[in-house]
Amino acid sequence: MAITADRISVPLSAGERLNGLNHIAELRTSHWGDSWPEVARFIEDLCDKRDAQYDENSRALAAIFFLARVPAARQALGPHALTLEEKRAVISAMNHFRAVVSLFPKRLTLPR
Repeated sequence: MAITADRISVPLSAGERLNGLNHIAELRTSHWGDSWPEVARFIEDLCDKRDAQYDENSRALAAIFFLARVPAARQALGPHALTLEEKRAVISAMNHFRAVVSLFPKRLTLPR
């Protein structure tokens, strides 16, 4: 039996991808529980001053917190001190970056 559809997949906008990723995150929570410990580990890893890319990691983390609208004073408290709303906003911001990055051009080259 042949597939008669025009396309197997449909391109999604960044917003559609974000909505899908957030929906999947809700489903995962209901089936597998809270993944915040993994997110907290990720945040703590980006705060590791021994990492050679510490400055860039700090900027990336600041971008996530900025997109999540977490106030700077709250960011310094650590990932476990965030409120439930802030945690949800951070995960949504991370999903937003994932949605956008998936649309990046493939095989990027550095200009000369």
